[in-house]
Amino acid sequence: MNGNRPGSRQPIGFGGGSAAPPPPDLMALIVVLFVTYSLQFFDGTRHLLSWFQLSRDVWQQGFLWQLVTYPFVAELSGPLWFLLSLLIIFWFGRDVYRFLGQRQFWLLLAWGFGAGALVSVAVQILMDLSGFSSPMAFTLMRGQGMVLTVLIAAFATVYGNATILLMFVLPIKARWFLGLEILFAFMGFLTTKDFAGFLGICAAVGIVYQILTGGGLRRAFRELRLRIERMLLEARLKRMRSRSGLKIVKPPADDDEPNGPWVN
Repeated sequence: MNGNRPGSRQPIGFGGGSAAPPPPDLMALIVVLFVTYSLQFFDGTRHLLSWFQLSRDVWQQGFLWQLVTYPFVAELSGPLWFLLSLLIIFWFGRDVYRFLGQRQFWLLLAWGFGAGALVSVAVQILMDLSGFSSPMAFTLMRGQGMVLTVLIAAFATVYGNATILLMFVLPIKARWFLGLEILFAFMGFLTTKDFAGFLGICAAVGIVYQILTGGGLRRAFRELRLRIERMLLEARLKRMRSRSGLKIVKPPADDDEPNGPWVN
């Protein structure tokens, strides 16, 4: 089986070779993470990057762009772990990109990042209003950690039967990484008390799994578009009915008895 053709269910694998060059989009994502990681070591740029990380400024200051930019600002961690994270992003992302193609690859990332951000922000607002605020809010959803969450969830869904070496030692099926991601996020919650971030990660994993198993991105977008069109049509009909004063009579069900003077 040719593991390098687009849409193939056979992953290249960690460290596997391929005649095709690395996806430029994936390499651009890695470069952005590397640059934002490096800029955090300088006083002049560290404060600037904080404007693009997910924070309470989304609703307190109106920094709505943070809902989009937060995954691209790398988390400040040890250099070796950061470089290893970029390598893992490349390994997982290469196969996911190869399976989905350029457009659907970015759409999937957008859905995962967006769902995680919206859920975590909504939960954190409710927590702040109820007095259960966490000083480490959104810690679990920073930079390369969120990118890894979405890419690993996508890989585990598409290549569920592939074997991966957990911690480069323990061989397990890729599909088990869906549960392991939630477990690792919960362990992170126990340390940081970042409940909003934990639920955001769960939402990101869930939406990625649903999109890739529920008929694909096209079907998900089509269903969303049809629902929006139906809501707009119903609102338009309601507005027209209120203006005209007409009363719409619902047709009888199939099992109802027909009535009216014209029925014999």
